[in-house]
Amino acid sequence: MKIPLSWLKDFIDLDGLSAEDIARKLTLAGLEVDEILYVGLPMPAYMDGEKHEFKTNGIAWDREKIVVGEIREVKPHPNADKLTLLDLYDGQQDQVVLTGAPNIFHLKGTGKLEKPIKVAYAKEGSTLYDGHAEGQVLMTLKRAKIRGVESYSMVCSEKELGITDESDGIILLDDDAPVGMPLADYMGDAVLDISILPNMARNANVIGIARELAAMLGRELKVESSKSQVQPSTSNLQPVTDLVEIEITNPELNPRFVLGLIRDVEIKPSPYQIQRRLKLADIRPINNVVDATNYAMLELGEPLHAFDYDVLVGRIGNPPHGKKIKIITRTAKDGEKLTTLDDIERTLTSSNVLVCDEKGSLSIAGVMGGAESEVTDSTKNILLEGAAWNFINIRRTAQQHNLPSEASFRFSRGVHPALAEHGVSLGLRYMAEWSGGATAPDLVDAYPLPPKDAVVDITVDDIKRWLGIDLTFEQTADLLSRLEFKCEVKGDKLQVTAPPHRMDIGEGIVGVADVLEEIARSYGYDNIPTTTMADPLPPQVGNPVHEWEEHLRDLLVALGLQEVVTYRMTSPEKEARIAKHDDYVRIANPTTPDKNVLRRSLIASVLDTLEKNIRNSEAFSFFEIGPIFEPVPNDLPLEPRKLAIVMTGLREAASWDVKEPPNLDFFDLKGRIELMLSGLRLTNVSYTATDSYSSLHPGKAAEVKADGKVIGMFGELHPLVKEEYELGDSPVLVAEFDLDLMRGIEPTYGIKTIPETPPIYEDIAVIVDESVLAETVETLIRQTGGRSVTNIRLFDLYRDEKIGAGKKSLAYSLTYQAEDKTMTDAEAAAIRNKIVKRLEREVGAKLRS
Repeated sequence: MKIPLSWLKDFIDLDGLSAEDIARKLTLAGLEVDEILYVGLPMPAYMDGEKHEFKTNGIAWDREKIVVGEIREVKPHPNADKLTLLDLYDGQQDQVVLTGAPNIFHLKGTGKLEKPIKVAYAKEGSTLYDGHAEGQVLMTLKRAKIRGVESYSMVCSEKELGITDESDGIILLDDDAPVGMPLADYMGDAVLDISILPNMARNANVIGIARELAAMLGRELKVESSKSQVQPSTSNLQPVTDLVEIEITNPELNPRFVLGLIRDVEIKPSPYQIQRRLKLADIRPINNVVDATNYAMLELGEPLHAFDYDVLVGRIGNPPHGKKIKIITRTAKDGEKLTTLDDIERTLTSSNVLVCDEKGSLSIAGVMGGAESEVTDSTKNILLEGAAWNFINIRRTAQQHNLPSEASFRFSRGVHPALAEHGVSLGLRYMAEWSGGATAPDLVDAYPLPPKDAVVDITVDDIKRWLGIDLTFEQTADLLSRLEFKCEVKGDKLQVTAPPHRMDIGEGIVGVADVLEEIARSYGYDNIPTTTMADPLPPQVGNPVHEWEEHLRDLLVALGLQEVVTYRMTSPEKEARIAKHDDYVRIANPTTPDKNVLRRSLIASVLDTLEKNIRNSEAFSFFEIGPIFEPVPNDLPLEPRKLAIVMTGLREAASWDVKEPPNLDFFDLKGRIELMLSGLRLTNVSYTATDSYSSLHPGKAAEVKADGKVIGMFGELHPLVKEEYELGDSPVLVAEFDLDLMRGIEPTYGIKTIPETPPIYEDIAVIVDESVLAETVETLIRQTGGRSVTNIRLFDLYRDEKIGAGKKSLAYSLTYQAEDKTMTDAEAAAIRNKIVKRLEREVGAKLRS
């Protein structure tokens, strides 16, 4: 928000403070100043190498060379039809000034002006912006001949003075501008560009900023009582309450609605000083009536809207005597249409709130008015609206229709209903002052849902403990009263009541924090001393679930996998590609149609990520740890934690010695799972082939059990499922584990002494039926060998007709070792023979020679 300092000075004495001093105070109070724009006032001088505290820009007007001038006659140029010569008085002497300004061209050759025109006059040697150059390019006025006439000075446009980028015509000052006064003294200014954060929305206006400054500086806030009262009419006008009534259909969406009436206005431009302030605040002046609504909004913070009263009367067709115009606020019907002020026909939904009469819609509440009832050059009577709206509804409506505006900016952040009456009164006051209209008595005020002002109790101990400063109740009340809080001492507590313009003060412990923040801001954050923490540190409590998952992440990353974090929101259609679920947790207000439910499958989320990245690399190894959401009727969903792993692509990159590297397969994934479970110290683990999962390839899928519980599954993605995705030609390997079950299994931390005796290594190969699992053979070897067999490793699988149809050869490397003595070859042979006999008896194995 941009605020000219001259406007602030209407409400607070800023003598002795520079623009940078003011910007510093505001920034320390939470109103960060992004930039200071100097428009005529002297810019701060810095030594070489010294940095500006704030970003600054602008131009200073030389007090001796740029002054208020007075045009007394507009004469034709002898050698150019499009140029004129001005008889101008600069307060000291008469000047002849050459100009091509189109906005005074109509006065050429009309003789002495009945009323002289006040302008901004720049003398020879003045430094200005070049009005004909792109951007802001400085120039110095020099004497020159133009079409045979000597030119040494100029009357200025807004661009040349740095007010706006408009250069089509010269500035026409108000009639009361004193001739000869330095222009910097008359209207020199500095503009503060203030970042209004959501918690500071109440200060998106001049009075709000002035109130903050007054509190921090301990100076008086000058708010005239007349600005919040309807000005009495000079004629016997009928009260507006006899002409208009209000119906609010939903007070939750519209807690207050206020209307005022002004008659016999003359539509014309606003005074230039008003236009200049609006332009410096980034508001385009339109006419005196519309400018009055914008000016009052920027000053007070209450957005207003002006209706052409005669249009409203015409819509109900010359109502009989005593019948009032009824203004209704209601939600729109789905498909209802309204053409807004920007001449766009908008299709509305039932979530949009409208301001209507009995014939139909007039405006989108709090966002933009309708074109039919807008103020035009022929408007004579104005019905002025000020209201309060549900800020969430306004925010959604503005986003839905892509209608950002000054009004929606404020309403979507919350405007207190108390400001509606003051805003309408102030707007009517300015309209009467600038248009010559007469204000009708009274206001129509519908206020079905007044908010309750927050009341908070604080103690001296609260202030000391939270802020680290010692303040009495009297000192605290003084600081808060500067921000218009009401304070009353009740025993050992100070009862604080929030002012009627504040909607951000809570109650209970939240309210205490809010009030203490206001005390700190008013006291000055830079005045709070640095202290050490007085309270003891709370006991450090670990988070075992988080720590366990972090350890799991570390293991997976060490195994070469990359973590991904995906949206928990998805759509049933996306998940149906891998698994169909009957029910989902549905989102009431989805951000997009493809994120309208909470996910039921973590693998589906990771596969989506793989699909989006599949062309970016030759191999991928992704994992994600997160919840899925299982719906529970009439209750919150269950959120079991899952681990999903997805792998695909080449096992290793192609290189000069590896021409055709193999693809990742089932056993690459199984190996990583084994190492992961080993890192988690889960020992009693088994792998069982399964065809129970429709998303996995039959014959290439397995369940993982630990302590007899199924904790996960893994395998190759089913070809039919893979066809639903664009995942390339390589096999896609997936795994999913139930982390809640895994965490419930007690880890085993075995400790073994380092043996002092040497081991004996031996390889054996046994021929078994194709149906015999390698795991079964290994278990039998381990059981038979007992503690003497310290390691078993399968190193070869062989199939051939020579060993028989339906047979396979499994080759194992065995390690024999005794803890208390050196084992002999004969002892090792005895153990081997015992193992071979057990295998032959249990699974029909034969030793392969």
